[in-house]
Amino acid sequence: MLRVSSSPHIRDNSSTQRIMLDVVLALIPVVIASVIIFGWRALLLYAVSIASSVIFEALTRRLMKREQTINDLSAVVTGILLATGLPANYPIWMTVLGAFIAIVFVKQLFGGLGGNFANPAVTARIVLAVSFATETNTFTVLPQHAYWGNVAGGTSQATIVETSSQIDLVSSATPLALPAGEISTLDLFLGTHAGSIGETCVLALLIGAAYLLLRGIIDLWIPLVYMGTTVGLIALVGGDPLHHLLSGALVLAAFFMLTDYVTSPTTILGKIIFAFGAGVLTFLLRMYSSMPEGVSYSILLMNILTPHIERWTAHKTIGGNYGKERRQAE
Repeated sequence: MLRVSSSPHIRDNSSTQRIMLDVVLALIPVVIASVIIFGWRALLLYAVSIASSVIFEALTRRLMKREQTINDLSAVVTGILLATGLPANYPIWMTVLGAFIAIVFVKQLFGGLGGNFANPAVTARIVLAVSFATETNTFTVLPQHAYWGNVAGGTSQATIVETSSQIDLVSSATPLALPAGEISTLDLFLGTHAGSIGETCVLALLIGAAYLLLRGIIDLWIPLVYMGTTVGLIALVGGDPLHHLLSGALVLAAFFMLTDYVTSPTTILGKIIFAFGAGVLTFLLRMYSSMPEGVSYSILLMNILTPHIERWTAHKTIGGNYGKERRQAE
C-alpha cells in the first residue's frame, strides 16, 4: 500500500528539551572538575547562574505574556555556559547581572530560543569583561593546583592568597599569560591551574564532547575546523600549537559554543566557513591583540555573520532553476 503524507517525512524523538538535557548531561563532568580544581565556590557560581537564568526567563516570558519556555532547559544550559567562563572568585551579583544580560537582552528581547542573533552566554561574558575587567580577569585556583612561579627580576612568589566563603583561593596567571612550557602538558590537560572554572579541564570537556557526538547532538565539522585552523596558524607563525590548544576556552568553544544550533550554520559548507572564520579571528586576537584569549569575540563576530553564511551556502530547491527560467521566458 502506498502511504501519502506531507513533509517532513523523516521523524525521530528529538525535541528541544531532549537536546538541551543531553547538553546538560555532557557538562556534568565539567562541573565536577570545576569543584575539584576550584572548590565549592565554583559550584556556588554554577547554582547562582542557573537559578538566575531560569528565574529571568520565567519572569520575562510572563511580563511579555508569552508561553513559558523554562521547561525546554535552554535557560539551564545558558546558565551553565555563562558560569564556565567566570573565575572562581567572581562576585555573586555580577554573575546575576550576567544571567540577566544573557536571558533578557540577548535571548528574550529577540524572541526567545531560535530568535537570538548570538550566543547568550558568550555575549554576556563579553559585556561583563568590558564592564568589570579587573574582576573578570583575576583568576584563582585552590592552593594545591596553583602555579608557584617567580616574579620577573625577583624571587618572591607571584601569587596572592585570598579568602572567599571560607575557601582559600590563590591568584595566579593563566597559561595564556605565561610562556609556553611553564606549565606541564599534563597539568594543562587536567586543568590544574588558574583560569575560568569551566575552561581549564580539557579531559572533562572531551568526555562531554564524546557524549554529544555519540548522541548525535553535534558533529565534528565545526570543532575540527575551528581547532585545526587556530592551532595551524599559530604553528605557522612559530607559536606553540599544543599550548594554545590546551589553554583558555578553545576546546570549550569548539564543542559547546560554536556548535549552538541557533547561531551556527546548518549546511556542511556553511559550518566549515563559520569555523574557519572563527579560527582565523581567534588566531589574530591571541597572537596580535592586547587580549590573551579572544575566543568570545571570535564567536560573537561569526554569530553575526551566520545569516549571511547560511544564505550563501543554502541548498538549491529541486526544480528551482527550471521555475525561474520558465518565469523569465513568459
